[in-house]
Amino acid sequence: MLDMSNAARSAPQVAVIGTGYVGLVSGACLAESGWRVACVDQVEAKIEKLKAGIIPIYEPGLDEVVVRNAEAGRLIFTTDIAEALREAAIVIIAVGTPTRKLDGNADLQYVYAASRDIARNLDHYAVVVTKSTVPAGTGNEVRRIIERENPNLDFDVASNPEFLREGNAVSDFMKPDRIVIGTDSARARESLEALYRPFTDQGFELISTDIISSELIKYAANTFLATKVSFINEMADICEKVGGDIGAISRGMGSDKRIGREFLKPGPGYGGSCFPKDTLAMVHIGEKALSPATIVEAVITVNRSRPHRMVAKVIQAAGGSVEGRTIALLGLTFKPNTDDVRDSVAVLVAEQLTQRGAIVRAFDPKGMDHAREMLGDAIEYCPTMQDAIEGADLCVLATEWEEFVRFPLDSYRAALRNPILVDFRNVFSLETMAEAGFEYHSIGRGSVQAPAAEPLARSA
Repeated sequence: MLDMSNAARSAPQVAVIGTGYVGLVSGACLAESGWRVACVDQVEAKIEKLKAGIIPIYEPGLDEVVVRNAEAGRLIFTTDIAEALREAAIVIIAVGTPTRKLDGNADLQYVYAASRDIARNLDHYAVVVTKSTVPAGTGNEVRRIIERENPNLDFDVASNPEFLREGNAVSDFMKPDRIVIGTDSARARESLEALYRPFTDQGFELISTDIISSELIKYAANTFLATKVSFINEMADICEKVGGDIGAISRGMGSDKRIGREFLKPGPGYGGSCFPKDTLAMVHIGEKALSPATIVEAVITVNRSRPHRMVAKVIQAAGGSVEGRTIALLGLTFKPNTDDVRDSVAVLVAEQLTQRGAIVRAFDPKGMDHAREMLGDAIEYCPTMQDAIEGADLCVLATEWEEFVRFPLDSYRAALRNPILVDFRNVFSLETMAEAGFEYHSIGRGSVQAPAAEPLARSA
């Protein structure tokens, strides 16, 4: 069992395999809570950058936590797994589990590779923890792999899923809604309870269960949240047909404590690294168990239709065709305060608009480089927001970055060729946009027509 009195020893007590989003945040925050942590990764260039204080992802506050704990000697980065494991009492697997294209299931090759590396390099008792999001039964397979590779090793296996929101990950780790651990070993449970004592001593809840239940909790939570997103988007579509106000409906539903307000904001659909792959994996888990996750299947279907609906909104705002029109696209990441463009509806919309002959000028505070990797030169990447909107035929607000929200409406109007704004995030009120003289298209609330009904001007 871990003992905080050992925190001053020169060797790390916690090893984290993988320095991606989950591994880096988890390792840095565990160091912040007082533990000595070694983060190990096979990519030497990434480790060298981390040693130099260069963070490979954008996550508010993470760079300060990494630098502070590295300078204090609590956090080290290495490519040498033997070094990382030398005196580690807990070994956390935090590698990627991307969607497997063949069947939609989570690709566990990196988890299993990490398990083999642990077995070949660990020579003392430790708890091997899966923090990566993995299907039910993965912990048992990790145990079988390690036992096969190193039959004499004394170890336990546990599950400890992460619940980190991109853009809020440091806060989510340091002030968690709950901490979930799953294990069948009393010794492993004691070690994990000690690991998280700096948090439970502050009153944060720790839920202890078996491994399979722990693995399913993460999928159940994410698929339920995705369900709320798709549900409110379907309600928004109905509102557009029958004349309701999705904002009022969302407030009316969310005020019910049994439902809650979170994830009831209509928009372009969910994206990022978690919901798309976790909903697909949940469907696969159900299929494999001969217990179909039919609600989750419907959630995926609804979400897949969102980019097409957003494109249709832009085409409608452009008068029926976007061919030859210059469209300012504000936002490329799937949400603000991240540089993640994976499964971002904004990227899909940009691609579809260019295929229909539009000239797309885009700006995003953090996601431009990653978007370029996906879209290449299909769109124009503008250095500033002003450059994107200047002279554009219309503007699409795809991601609610604060600078887009705070930008004066008079400045939008002055820069645009036509005062037309398509808002995927319902940032502005209909009344505000009407007073500002905009033609305004939002989600589930209808639209506002500009005072002077003139034909849409075309770019020169």
